[in-house]
Amino acid sequence: MDERATRAQQSETTARALEPGTQAPEFELPKAESGRAEGTLSLAELRGQPAVLVFYPADWSPVCGEELAVFNELLPDLQEHGARVVGISVDGPWSHAAFTERRNLHFPLLADFEPKGGVARQYGVYRAPDGTSERALFVLDGDGIVRWSYVSPVGVNPGADGILEALEALATSSPKSAPSSIEA
Repeated sequence: MDERATRAQQSETTARALEPGTQAPEFELPKAESGRAEGTLSLAELRGQPAVLVFYPADWSPVCGEELAVFNELLPDLQEHGARVVGISVDGPWSHAAFTERRNLHFPLLADFEPKGGVARQYGVYRAPDGTSERALFVLDGDGIVRWSYVSPVGVNPGADGILEALEALATSSPKSAPSSIEA
């Protein structure tokens, strides 16, 4: 695929990702945390506080490992903003359990495994040709409204600057203010 086609595909995906001001679709997915695959986590359980949804293509890939390590490192800063962080990929809960243990992750990974990519599709970030999700970030307010979203090229770790800015903007905005969109 030439560079122009790649950019066009990326911008198509970005255009489909949920925009700020959109009500985030509900979900309930199998959860892995601290090396254990047990239980589920729903969007409803994240209500009342900001949530950071980190969609990533796959466990065990180098870029994904680096990306999730950044969020693990910044977890105290994100929690200072009252935010909960969850990672979401199409891998199964047992893969997530091994990955959280190996990478010493301190936030849950959710298995968007069956139907494969169902939640990623609802958020507009499923990569059908690859059977994975895009590398996408969403910041939701306590009511489950998307306040910021960003889709990064799959091979690029987007870092967390945009998320921190979005959480700071959320903390300073009044509940009745219009949704904000912040470029990463």
